Amino acid sequence: MPYALFDRDRQIDKAFPTEKQAWEHALVSGLVFDVPVADEAPGQVLPAGYHMKQIPDDGEVCEPAPEWKLPNEIS
Repeated sequence: MPYALFDRDRQIDKAFPTEKQAWEHALVSGLVFDVPVADEAPGQVLPAGYHMKQIPDDGEVCEPAPEWKLPNEIS
């Protein structure tokens, strides 16, 4: 099943076959500034509400809204 980046319950990036590819695209496209690493000290690297999750592979592609931008400040 593919993975996509979400802001709360809204998908904000397209789906990718692997979680790694989804994180890489989100980073390169400016949707996130940093990618969480399992062996680093815990801390918030994503804006509140952001998360990566697996989505059903039903063939439907959800494109992010073109006007969506990452907030300037991450609390």
